[in-house]
Amino acid sequence: MDNPELSFNPILLLVAILLTVMSSYTALDLFSLIKSSDRNKRFLFLGGTFSLGIGIWVMNFFGMLAMNLNGNVSYRIPITVLSIILVISFTAMAFYSMTGKSVKKSNMLAGSLFMMLAVLVVHILGMYSMRLDFSYQPPILLIALTLVFVSFYFSFWMLFFSKSFTQGDHGWIKPLSALFVTAAIVEGHFLLSRASSINISNGLVEQTGIPESLISYLIVFISVLILAGLIGSSALISKRLAVSDTNLKDITDALNSSAIVAITDPKGNITYVNEKFIEISGYSEAELLGQNHSILNSGLHTKEFFKDMWKTIGSGEVWKGEIRNKKKDGSYYWVDTTIVPFLNSKGRPYQYVSIRSDITQRKQAEASLKETLKEVSDINFALDQSSIVAFTDEKGIIKNVNDKFCEISKYNREELIGNDHSILNSGLHSKEFFKNLWKTIGSGQVWKGDIRNRAKDGSFYWVDTTIVPFLNENGKPYQYLAIRNDITEKKKSEEMLHRQDKLAAVGQLAAGVAHEIRNPLTSMKGYAEFLQLDETEPQRQEFIEIILDEIDRVNNIVEEFMVLAKPKAVELEEQNIIPIVQTVVSMLKFEARKRNVKLDFDATEEIIQIECDENRLKQVFLNFIKNGIEAMPDGGDLKVRTEIQDDNVVISIKDTGVGIPPETLKKIGEPFYTTKKNGNGLGLMVSFKIIESHNGKVYIESEQNKGTTFKIMLPAKTA
Repeated sequence: MDNPELSFNPILLLVAILLTVMSSYTALDLFSLIKSSDRNKRFLFLGGTFSLGIGIWVMNFFGMLAMNLNGNVSYRIPITVLSIILVISFTAMAFYSMTGKSVKKSNMLAGSLFMMLAVLVVHILGMYSMRLDFSYQPPILLIALTLVFVSFYFSFWMLFFSKSFTQGDHGWIKPLSALFVTAAIVEGHFLLSRASSINISNGLVEQTGIPESLISYLIVFISVLILAGLIGSSALISKRLAVSDTNLKDITDALNSSAIVAITDPKGNITYVNEKFIEISGYSEAELLGQNHSILNSGLHTKEFFKDMWKTIGSGEVWKGEIRNKKKDGSYYWVDTTIVPFLNSKGRPYQYVSIRSDITQRKQAEASLKETLKEVSDINFALDQSSIVAFTDEKGIIKNVNDKFCEISKYNREELIGNDHSILNSGLHSKEFFKNLWKTIGSGQVWKGDIRNRAKDGSFYWVDTTIVPFLNENGKPYQYLAIRNDITEKKKSEEMLHRQDKLAAVGQLAAGVAHEIRNPLTSMKGYAEFLQLDETEPQRQEFIEIILDEIDRVNNIVEEFMVLAKPKAVELEEQNIIPIVQTVVSMLKFEARKRNVKLDFDATEEIIQIECDENRLKQVFLNFIKNGIEAMPDGGDLKVRTEIQDDNVVISIKDTGVGIPPETLKKIGEPFYTTKKNGNGLGLMVSFKIIESHNGKVYIESEQNKGTTFKIMLPAKTA
């Protein structure tokens, strides 16, 4: 065994290094296109791995040729081909581990390991292909492999991972990385060569050298391959740049056609505006360039608004918002604005691109809508304050009510919504009445009328009602709006005026007739009594008694006529009304028990002072309570109650009798109208007249089979 003296051919060595640099750069160029390309990824990957693999093999092959081994070596082609295949395979595995969306440190460690193995494998097989008997010195081999691994790791870290290198647009990163990769390959070849001990056996090795002409041809062939790779990658990059330029031009044209674009420097001075900016602002390009956007300030937005905007874009973040600007002619326009900061290598903005859209019409529409909504809101507020409002669906089911509806009906919203208006039916109006109502609104016409409703507590109230149907595209109602006004007091006043008119009419009749009737009655009664004194026959005595009774009955009627015609002067005195009512209730207790009627009296106050004529009020209470007792032939409950309401005393007399039909209720108080067999129809009329003389009012509420309530309202004395 001989240990040959190693020396190197500098020309071959320089060629090897140059070819490796070209291969490394071509490979990195192709690999950099993989992530940014949607097509030809497989071609780019294969081209890159082939280029770098050939670069590693070239460095090892020509490095071996550059060594002067006294011409005692020759190459075995099969092993050489195997070395090329293996080095390309290891290179492919190295770069495959780093082709993901994100390159992690673990990926770079794996890639560096595979590249180190590629360098080691090509060196070992290169030795075998030259029929050399060699061995490695373990310490030097370990150091060599470690240095190769670290070199590859550093080059990959610089290329894929380091923020300081990858931030910004650095065109020198790729060439520098190619130099580091080449350095790692060259370093690997020399260190592994130094780590190996080579022995040549003259008896076993074929003494054949490689002609220099073949080496020259081989160098040219490999150079052509590498140059073809460089030209191919350059062509791909040029094509990508051309497509990018076309896309950029198309995007720019589209942006200029649809948006208002401006570019400013870091201080906000305008450096570029497009045609739409000039068109909408009314300024020329010369007037805008060099100015800042304060030239368009409309004065609407506060300083704080712009301060926050500059704070956002100055920190490198995108700002979005709506701004009102002022044109050159003084008119205003609104723009939806997006400001994008472009950052330099230090992460600071070096320019801003503002993209705006004209939203003036939308803003005007919003302002108009806002004004309309305010008007609607004002109308709704006014309506809610003055009217009782309810919405129903096409079937009459209540969907919404206002506070006044709840207040007057005494139901809460939860009890009303989902029900129809039958919940308020007082029973006064006929089925035909509601049938006509629905026929009107169902045909899309507005209905107006007066309706008496019943509140949750059983009390009645009148509403002046307007029902408006809302029609769909087919002309059919899809909901109804009912607007009501409380006319309960108006109805009571009309009823009172009606009664007063009746009283006035009866009074005029009484004034003309009462005196003429009373004188003959006096004579008739006197002569009848005189005849009774001399009459002894029982039957004739009975006839005279009947005549006298009928004369008294007629006389009572005349007396009531006289009260209506010329009521006695009312002598009002301040008294406590509670004892007056209690006295009348006590007087009728016995009669109530006889008729199986439970008579109760309740007073919320012990003393309620009023100005009244005690005897005449007693006559009214007596009349109303007796009517209540007689309205319950089978017995029942009669409740008399006094309470204070709004500076008035209210005396309510409520029975549980048969009630009064609606058509009869309208006639109550008319002269000579009575439901009693022996009544003359003047008792209630006289009672109403007495209450009127006390500046009071009488209200009657009745529901058939449930009872009747007489409410007497008199002014109370305030302290």
